[in-house]
Amino acid sequence: MTTPQRRDLVILGGGLVGMTLALAAARQGITSHVIDKALPEELTAEGVDARASAISTASWNLFANIGLGAALEPLGCAIEAIAVTDAMRPGRIDFKPQPHEGTLGRMFANRDIRLALFEAARAEPAIAWSSGVEPVRRTRGDHGVEVELSDGRTVAGSLLVGAEGRQSPTRAEAGLSSARWDYHHRAMVTAITHEKSHEGVAWEIFYPSGPLALLPLLDLPDGRHRSAVVWTVDEKDAKGVIALPDAVFTGEIAQRMGHTFGAIELCAPRMSYPLNFHHAPRIVENRLALIGDAAHGMHPIAGQGLNLGLRDVGVLVEVLADGMRLGLEPGDAQVLARYERWRALDATTVMATTDAIVRLFGMPGKTASAVRRLGMAGVQRSGWLKKFFMDEARGMSGDLPTLLRA
Repeated sequence: MTTPQRRDLVILGGGLVGMTLALAAARQGITSHVIDKALPEELTAEGVDARASAISTASWNLFANIGLGAALEPLGCAIEAIAVTDAMRPGRIDFKPQPHEGTLGRMFANRDIRLALFEAARAEPAIAWSSGVEPVRRTRGDHGVEVELSDGRTVAGSLLVGAEGRQSPTRAEAGLSSARWDYHHRAMVTAITHEKSHEGVAWEIFYPSGPLALLPLLDLPDGRHRSAVVWTVDEKDAKGVIALPDAVFTGEIAQRMGHTFGAIELCAPRMSYPLNFHHAPRIVENRLALIGDAAHGMHPIAGQGLNLGLRDVGVLVEVLADGMRLGLEPGDAQVLARYERWRALDATTVMATTDAIVRLFGMPGKTASAVRRLGMAGVQRSGWLKKFFMDEARGMSGDLPTLLRA
């Protein structure tokens, strides 16, 4: 029996966060073996994933710092401003940075990010990549980790990283519990073309039944204006909304957005998924670290889910590189403790704030709406509050790891 080649990291999950970790680690001379049950051609096929992600300024810095800037730059649409409104009534908040502050982020199709990551990973000798296989055994011991794959091979390393998403079997097997609840909402995700330009404005329109987000995308080659849509509906209404013909579905969206963009049409498949909350207070165990949705999953209301996972990546790579320069193994308990401490405040704050916004704007009734709009008017008039919220949206607050700085 041959001894498996040992890598620094064994990363379970080759999605956006897991593969970004592998590439960011490689740029620091840290080797990894990425394992994913899906084949890359399945994940990047046209029409498989209609989702788009708002990439914060800090997350863009990460992509640029690991060499993806040139590939992604022409594919992203700048978020020049954010408009937040309570059912399109008066009293909205407009977030628009000063010219010297740059944009509030960029919108990318998830497929485009995956293609750039996969192409870079294939060219990186520090990354081994097994797709179309699943772990059948995970072993974490005093001297390293081993993962037996469904094709009979065994992969070895110093640190196991769980990046499989919200239903992470690695987290469950390690006994790392999480606070969790169901919002009883479902997100309807698609993209639309529209008559009027979005002018780089991202809209967050709140209704008691759930928010509607309109997120700017690049115009299509034929010049048609385009936006991503995330429409949140009550779970009890979801089956009916899913069954709506396309024309009726777009009519409902147009009504909720106050016909702001003029005539609209669908230009991407319609997808839906349930919304829930989970947050693991502990994200490390013996030779194990959790990142991304394996550690914390939230409502998409503020578009921070992927960005939170990318901040996990930036911090984990920095503590690993620092520890290895001191002669410590990637799986050393001191290294993992530093990762957990560094991520604790940011993750808890973002998760709690997002949950509070969901509950605040989900309260029905005219009185609740009036109170919300009064508070929003106060934020609109307050320069420092708007600056605080914009810095949070851009991911530029708090103690940032080097990879997330410009």
